[in-house]
Amino acid sequence: ALDILQTGSVTCVRGNISEVKTLIHGTGNTKGVDAAAVDSVTEENLAASCDFAKQAAHKLNTIVAITGAIDLIADTRQCYIIRNGRPEMSRITGTGCQCSALVAACIAANKTKPLAAAATAVIAMGLAGEIAHKHLLAHEGNAACRSCIIDAICHLTAEELNKGAKYELR
Repeated sequence: ALDILQTGSVTCVRGNISEVKTLIHGTGNTKGVDAAAVDSVTEENLAASCDFAKQAAHKLNTIVAITGAIDLIADTRQCYIIRNGRPEMSRITGTGCQCSALVAACIAANKTKPLAAAATAVIAMGLAGEIAHKHLLAHEGNAACRSCIIDAICHLTAEELNKGAKYELR
């Protein structure tokens, strides 16, 4: 990953906090694709986590999209703090990959504003998780939720995105 980043052709790195810390420090607390609880971005460590995201963007020379319970999308100067999504999303295989693909698509569609595009993608993914959860029936679980997330992204309108976005910029 570091070799690829050195090419200078990477616009954004998306991962959970433990994965990004591993890229920066060379070692980390990640457990497979899951972030370690000790690394989690919380309201209590939010300022320090935003600073870390900006520093990571500087060190990696790219936008950094850290996803989790609270998402951080940063370049060297600004950090979007996003509070969309559902806890269940962390237990659905493939949501990180879906989010990465959405980030890539949004950046490709808006090359002049990649930070805002990446933030929009992460907001859309989280909002899709919220919409999907509302549509699940009592007997449905992770597989149905994954399909509902895909459907929610497919049908998400600009108006729904703007109305449902929960973010701040620091």
